[in-house]
Amino acid sequence: MAEEVAAERRGRRPGNRHGSRGVPLPVIRTALASDLDAIAALHTRARATYYRGRVPEEAYAGETEAARAREGWERAVARPAAQGQVLCAERDGRVTGVAAFLTADGVTTLTQLHVDPDQWRRGTGAALHAACLAAWRRAGIERVRLEVYEHNLRAQAFYASHGWRPDPAGTPAGSHRTLWLEVGPASGE
Repeated sequence: MAEEVAAERRGRRPGNRHGSRGVPLPVIRTALASDLDAIAALHTRARATYYRGRVPEEAYAGETEAARAREGWERAVARPAAQGQVLCAERDGRVTGVAAFLTADGVTTLTQLHVDPDQWRRGTGAALHAACLAAWRRAGIERVRLEVYEHNLRAQAFYASHGWRPDPAGTPAGSHRTLWLEVGPASGE
C-alpha cells in the first residue's frame, strides 16, 4: 500500500509491471510541462502513420501544425485536473505514449491517445487506456466519447477491443467516427 501511495504522489500508476507478452509495461504518469517537446514530437510521428498519403503533409507535420499541436498540448497539460488530464507513458526515461481527456459541459472526451510507432504492440496503449479508465472511475464518470479518423483502422480495432462502440446515432463527425465507452465499475466491484 505504501508503494501505491508513493507512486500516486509521483503521478505514477502502480500495478502489473509486465504485459501479456512479457514486455515490461511503461510507467504511466501525469504529464509535465517539461514533457511538451517530447509529446508534440510523438504526436506528429503517430499522426503521420494514418494521415500520410491521405492529407497534405503540412496538415499534420508542417511547422505551423507542429507549433499548433504543441500549444494545444501546453493548454491541456496546464488544465485544472477537474477539467481533464494528460497522461504519459514512459519507458527507459523516454515518453513513448500520451493520452488526454477533457470534461466539458458534462461530457468527457478522450481527445488524444497516441503511441510512438516504434512502441506499438508493447502494451503502451493498453496501459494508457487502463490509466484513463481508472481516472474516469475515480471521478465517477460513467460514459466517455472519442472521435477516431475514419482511415485509422488500427486505432478503431484498438478501441473496439477495449469496449468502445460506434455512436448509436451513426453520426459521422466529418472524416472521423464517434465512439462511446460505458465506463462501468472496476471488475470485482
